[in-house]
Amino acid sequence: MAAPVIHWFRRDLRLADNLALAAAARSGAPVIPVFIFDPAILRGRYFSLPRLVWLTKALASLDARLGRQDARLLIRHGSPHRVLTELAGQTGAAAVYLNRDYTPYALRRDENIQRTLNIPVYTFDDGLLHPPGDVLKPDQTPYTVFTPFKKQWLALEKTPSVGEPHGCFMPAGGLSVQFGGVPTLAALGFGGDFKAPEASESAASSRLEDFLAQRIGSYSAGRDRLASDPGDDTRGGWSFMSPYLRFGLISPRQVYWAAREAYREAGTPESRRSVEQYISELIWREFYAHILYHYPHALDGSFRPEYDALKWRNAPDDLQAWMEGRTGYPVVDAAMRQLKTMGWIPNRARMIVASFLSKDLLINWQEGERFFMQRLIDGDPAQNNGGWQWTAGTGTDAQPYFRIFNPVSQSQKFDPDGDYLRRWLPELRDVPPPFIHAPWTMDSPPRDYPPPIVDHAFARERALAAFGAARQNQGNAR
Repeated sequence: MAAPVIHWFRRDLRLADNLALAAAARSGAPVIPVFIFDPAILRGRYFSLPRLVWLTKALASLDARLGRQDARLLIRHGSPHRVLTELAGQTGAAAVYLNRDYTPYALRRDENIQRTLNIPVYTFDDGLLHPPGDVLKPDQTPYTVFTPFKKQWLALEKTPSVGEPHGCFMPAGGLSVQFGGVPTLAALGFGGDFKAPEASESAASSRLEDFLAQRIGSYSAGRDRLASDPGDDTRGGWSFMSPYLRFGLISPRQVYWAAREAYREAGTPESRRSVEQYISELIWREFYAHILYHYPHALDGSFRPEYDALKWRNAPDDLQAWMEGRTGYPVVDAAMRQLKTMGWIPNRARMIVASFLSKDLLINWQEGERFFMQRLIDGDPAQNNGGWQWTAGTGTDAQPYFRIFNPVSQSQKFDPDGDYLRRWLPELRDVPPPFIHAPWTMDSPPRDYPPPIVDHAFARERALAAFGAARQNQGNAR
């Protein structure tokens, strides 16, 4: 029998449309599927217990799927370089196949592995339709504004999806190394509990099919609606595909080509515009991945350096109130309580709470970025960083610094009946509709709900002054 090859699963926890796995299968050698718990990630600044729960559920589903082909997912814990070296020695593996990751840490890790591993490492661009370096200006420099990036992205030819390989995996009984199964949280050294939705390749496909069949035609308007469908907090005007894309339970190619088919079948101009809007959101995902790849400094500071000098407030009590969902602004508090419970909130809610922290409270956006990464099941360094910097006004293609969300008007516009507020703030369930968005205006406000921790009008002027001063100081320094 030919020497086996290793497929190292990372952010591609699926069998269908997996470019590195498909290439490993085409090699004709038996494929050893492995996942490595990297201590550098488990103990890093962005570690998230909810995301770890989601990951372990995804790994269990992948292992079960492999079991239907008489294979098992080999689970290891430790330095990826050490694990791969030991595994190659134990099995006689002739090569490693993997899909690229573009975060600064992953790039350093993979470069070291490719340089020092004693067997070939074959890498593939699987996590984006167009990897960094594909979408460039005519002068071969990266785009830093979304609209021209999108235009160029759309003009490029897209790779088709590939099928699921069968009969290529090393049988579970054919390895001399012990599998051990997917570890529990306790085995990984963590306590606590979190109830995550189903995390599987089949669940990702089902959710996409449901979204395309039922809701993509109204996505342009529905994506900003905060309330979910009754009885299912994961189902609303949005697709809820971000957690599945985060760990590759579905590929961006599968989502893109399915959306293209939905566009061809759309029966009205409105539904076609909605599909186009959805594809734009996929492009935003790729845009932020490119930005972090080309400008890794954004992970440690403002993309626009003039805002590194901004005088943020040191207000730990206000930060804690924001984290716990007790700011006195219902739309902010409802979103933060949903985040704590679900590990996910809609994009509109993310923008609202980010604006409140960075503008109303004038607390450094990096505090919020880190908190989100520690709570989100779909937390991605590039997407999270890009979104926070966009809202704070410090990033590439950011909204103007003087655009500051009014939490009351945002609530009235995107949750007009207060369904979202009542779902996540039980202390406001009996508040009459005219007051649900600003309960402090009642003659007798609810006793168990706090008053606003800041006056929005005052906070807006304070933020404008602080951002204006930072820009002025940068101008004087030139």
